[in-house]
Order: sequence, then structure tokens, then C-alpha cells
Amino acid sequence: MEKLLDIIYQAFDSIRTQKLRAFFTLLSITIGVFAITFSGSLVNSIDNTVNNQIESLGRYSFFITRMPAIQMGGHDWWKYRNRPVITFRQYLDLQERVQDYAVVSGSAKSGGFKIKSGNLETDPDVIVAGADHNYFTISDAEILDGRPFLQSDIEYNNDFAVVGRDVIVKIFPKDENVIGKNIKINNKSFTIIGTLKPKGALLGQSQDNVVLIPISSYLTYLSSEWEQDLTLIVRTDDPISFSYILDETIGQMRIVRNLKPWQENNFEVQTNESLSDQFSSLTGYLTYFGVFSGLIALIAAGVGIANIMLITIKERTREIGIRKAVGAKKRWILVQFISETIVLTMLGGLMGIILGVFGGGLLGIALGTSFSISTKWVLISLIISLILGLLSGVLPAMRAASLDPVEALRYE
Repeated sequence: MEKLLDIIYQAFDSIRTQKLRAFFTLLSITIGVFAITFSGSLVNSIDNTVNNQIESLGRYSFFITRMPAIQMGGHDWWKYRNRPVITFRQYLDLQERVQDYAVVSGSAKSGGFKIKSGNLETDPDVIVAGADHNYFTISDAEILDGRPFLQSDIEYNNDFAVVGRDVIVKIFPKDENVIGKNIKINNKSFTIIGTLKPKGALLGQSQDNVVLIPISSYLTYLSSEWEQDLTLIVRTDDPISFSYILDETIGQMRIVRNLKPWQENNFEVQTNESLSDQFSSLTGYLTYFGVFSGLIALIAAGVGIANIMLITIKERTREIGIRKAVGAKKRWILVQFISETIVLTMLGGLMGIILGVFGGGLLGIALGTSFSISTKWVLISLIISLILGLLSGVLPAMRAASLDPVEALRYE
């Protein structure tokens, strides 16, 4: 224990005598480890939040859409773009075909709307979504006050609305109860029958700046040809038969879309698991970028550490000669200088980890994700710092251990 404390003292003494070089070296290590830990912690926070959002839809739900939810580019983009839209009639047809074993919800949305009430209006950034009566039981939308849509609201094309908190604050700033009040969307009047439970922001975008209206009203008054493309959510409460129901629904959807047996699907089916995997692969690029940037900084730091240690050894040549003269073995000198290098890299690594974890967490909170510490990336950063210390200290330590004691004692 005494030897270890002595080694740590020598390491800090080296930092103190070479303040400027040590500062820039520690800065390089800190930046490198920060980049790795920051990206890892941020991605971990985002992944956890998105996975929780997906899980809130239910483990045994899946989506049917015209295009994939996440597209990575490539030549398939035009193929997806040219697919026919999923229409309201197709939604009703599929709903009838699978009603014995699954519930289907159809919805569509678009942004950039301005909501008005009297002399007040919102910014033109409100999302208006058309939803059916099943939407509130299948999705994560919860009613705070009032009621959701009924099947009759969809059938009779009722001009009703369920409004998010951000919209209420802007156009009804003094009213506590907005049920029964009217709003206008594109000069079309809708009566508020319910309010949504606030969900906060996700990835920097508010989830409460939204108005829901019956899907039939949305398609009649607010959508263009390409905006009449519905997203279908299918849910079952039978986990044992989930795979069968998934395959059966795909078969029924092919019939609804008039596909021949040899034709491929012109729609996408995505389960919660596949959505989670796609999003994880997307955020993985952020991790790779952080690791790559961090490794470049750490390589530069390694060169700087080796340079500091070589200078330190030159300044301590006489001390090394005295140690050897009184019996210090070669391996002791080797261990001493490698240990000093490891202390230097671990110090910079710990600083980088602390900044990276809290930096990633704070940015995650600002984006509306949960604060999450990635143990995996903390351990990886510690291991990288340890390996960097070993690799950077080997050459200087070998040079120190190989000094001739007589020549070292004569050094001035």
C-alpha cells in the first residue's frame, strides 16, 4: 500500500512539474473519454425513452403503414414512395375481417396547422391527427377530462375535437374547463369534447401540441390526396396466438390491397420489437461517431503522455541512477513509470467519464428523455484509459529501466 501511494505521489509530482504539458495531455484524455461516454450515455437515454414509448403501445401490437417508419436511404425510396396509400375504405375492410381476434385503429396526421378561438390563435405548428374510436385504447393517448371519440362520432362525421395541453394554454389561457368550447381549424369549427393527458417533450418536440379529430372529419376537411394515407395499429390480447394473428392479418391485408400471390407486399408491417431494433441501429451511428472522435483524441493524448514521460525520465535520470545503485531492480523501475502513466490516464479518464455521463444525461433531459447512466460505456471508458496508460508508458518505462546506473549517476 505504501508503494502504491508513493507511485501515485510520483505521478502527481510529474503533473506538477510539467503543468502545461500535463494540462494539455489531461485535456486530450478528458475530451476523448468525454466523447465516448457522452455519446454512449445520450444514446442509452434516447433508446430507453423510445423503447418505453413503444412498450406503452402494448407488447402485442403492430403497425401497418405504406412506408417504413425509419428509412436509411438507398434505392428503395422510390419503391416505397410509389406505393398506393392505405385508404379509409381499406381500413374499414381490414377491421371487419380481423374483428374476431384483433382490434384495428386507423389514424392519420399532418403538421403546420393554426388553431383559433375567438381573437386568439396558436403558432402554425400544431399537429392535427384524425383518429377513430379505438385509437384511445390502442395508442398511448389518454383522456384527462371529457371523453374520447365514439364509434358514432366516426360514422356520423361529427365535428368534435380532443385537444392537447399546449394548444389549450395558447388559446384558452384563463379557462380551466374547455369542454364544450369551439375551435377553428382551417376555418372549420370543432367542439372540444375532451382534453389529453400531458406527455411532455420527446427528442426536443412537444407531444402536447396536438389536436385530435374524428378520422372521417380529418379526411373530409383537412387532408389532400397523399395525406389520406392511414397508419393502422393492430392489437391483440392473446400473446399465445400473436404470431398466428400477425401472419393472418398480413394475409387479410394482402386481400384488401388486391395483391396476387406472386406479388410482394406493398405495405410495411412493423412490430414493437422491429421498431426498437431499427431505432437502435439508427442511434448506433451516433455512438460510432462519438467513439471514433474519442479514439482520435485519445491517440493524440497517448503521444502526448509518452512525450511527457520521456521528458520526465530525462529530468529524473540521476534519481533513477541512485535507485539502481542501491539495488532497485529493472522490473521495479518499469512498474513505477508504467504505473505513473496509468495514474495520469485514469485521472483524465475519470474526469471525462464524469463530464460525459452528466453531459449526456443533461442533454437527454433537455430533449425530453430520461436520465440514464450507461454502465457499459463507463466500464469501456475506464478500460480504454487503462490500456492507453499501458501503451503510452511502455516505451518510456523501458528506456528508464534500461539506463546504465553509472552513466545515470554522472548525468547533470
